[in-house]
Amino acid sequence: MASKIWDSASEALAGTIQDGMILAVGGFGLSGIPRDLIEAVRDSGARNLTVVSNNMGVDGKGLGLLLENQQVSKVLASYVGENKLFAEQYLAGTLDVEFVPQGTLAERLRAGGAGIPAFYTPTGVGTPIAEGKPEAEFEGRRCILERGIVADISLVRAQKADSEGNLRYRMTARNFNPLVAAAGRLTIAEAEEIVDGYLDPDEVVTPGVFVHRVVRVANPIKDIEQRTVRVRAEV
Repeated sequence: MASKIWDSASEALAGTIQDGMILAVGGFGLSGIPRDLIEAVRDSGARNLTVVSNNMGVDGKGLGLLLENQQVSKVLASYVGENKLFAEQYLAGTLDVEFVPQGTLAERLRAGGAGIPAFYTPTGVGTPIAEGKPEAEFEGRRCILERGIVADISLVRAQKADSEGNLRYRMTARNFNPLVAAAGRLTIAEAEEIVDGYLDPDEVVTPGVFVHRVVRVANPIKDIEQRTVRVRAEV
């Protein structure tokens, strides 16, 4: 079996990404985002992309880089968040945005990764979220039909990986990453550490069967959206 370890994010992405693809990207804000892989997408020049992610990062960082480079035509996300350019492009009508309740987005990714084409949920009934969607009633409760999400390429970040693509995440970085990893036809992971041998099975969150390519993180810096500090007490 060929190794799943690639030398860099750009090499792992080369020859796989094309205009018009659906990308699912892990992370929440700037926590747990695959920073190197996002930059590789920017450098690829691919356009007319549909991005599935909880949000689009912040201006100038994370997925905000793809918005600045005008590579994204549609976004499926839970909220606009801290990204002013995201809001501006949406309000100007240059960016198609499908707002998805956060739990529904998580379940749509989980369903796609599990091979479930659609499911019913009461979330969003009676709101604009439900417009145009089939509706059914279960035990007296109205529900709408939501479709599972399968991405052409999924990009995730892990704390540890092994040569078989088994992944472990660190604390809150284990947000959307496991769901995104399972929902991709091709999943590429960047990892802060690639261990010799294999991860302890009890450590594995995403089994390697879902992961096709792994790269070591080139830039260890982790950006923080909003830094809140207090004045240090004088001793």
